[in-house]
Amino acid sequence: MRREAWHRVADDQAGVLSRWQLLEMGLTPQQTRTNLDNARWQTLLPGAYLTHSGPITPLPRVWAAVLYSGAGALAGDSTALWLHGALTECPSPIEICVPWPRRVRAPPGVVIHRVRNLDPRRDARKGPPRLQIEHALIDAAERKTTPDAVCDVVLRILQQRLTTADRVRACLATRTRHRWRTLLTEVLTDAADGVHSMLERRYAHVVERAHGLPRGQRNLPRKDTDGRRRYRDIRYEEFLLVVELDGRTAHPPQEAFRDLRRDNVAVVEGEAVLRYGWRDVSGRPCSVAAQVSTVLTARGWNGRPRPCGPGCTER
Repeated sequence: MRREAWHRVADDQAGVLSRWQLLEMGLTPQQTRTNLDNARWQTLLPGAYLTHSGPITPLPRVWAAVLYSGAGALAGDSTALWLHGALTECPSPIEICVPWPRRVRAPPGVVIHRVRNLDPRRDARKGPPRLQIEHALIDAAERKTTPDAVCDVVLRILQQRLTTADRVRACLATRTRHRWRTLLTEVLTDAADGVHSMLERRYAHVVERAHGLPRGQRNLPRKDTDGRRRYRDIRYEEFLLVVELDGRTAHPPQEAFRDLRRDNVAVVEGEAVLRYGWRDVSGRPCSVAAQVSTVLTARGWNGRPRPCGPGCTER
């Protein structure tokens, strides 16, 4: 086969070809060996070759792992999330899913997951073959070891708007088992209600719900009097109160100035602004609830906050 033919296939696979692809396209084992011996090609994994001598980037490594793993294999878990653009860096090791009946020996740098009913979860639109982003997220969450890690990965991916909580929930319903099913269902419900981050979720649970405060609106766009479109973390519209949550310990000067300007605009419009960080919400949620309820009451809320437990300081 002419060089141009296999070259087109290699271009579609980040420069990577498998041994069986080369044989199917008419290249002999001796031709492959000559390219390798002359350092024109590189071996990435047994039977998977990079058809140039340049730097090896993550994408060819993923292609090599998929081709090495054989029929029905596809990128899964965090590797699939990276391919979908949900993660900025390709995680290590590379994670590959293969159909349950097959057994594939994992080479160094690759983890093989045997998965039942794998083919319906395949994203057929893109290469390299990968899990649909919803199933990749569900699998990545299942392998987390703590509740906070589960919440963090789910909320971070959903915030990027590459999928929706409803789509993930529908995929979760097809699973017979999931170690974090109850927690994952709760997080998806929070996300559908507008929660975008771990800090926002914690505020909703340990400040608002635990103390009987009204539920604020989450992350809704609004045009200020200066015509700018702005998002507020939590807005109690009826009572003209805004709560801003920030998990960072420090602000770049430009962002700090932007926050000040946004707060000043809110005050001009008659809104009160309360701003809390991770230590406030996690370390003293009762005090935060007391402050929020005080401002709400001063602005017309007729409800009464309730203690979250025996040691609550909100009484």
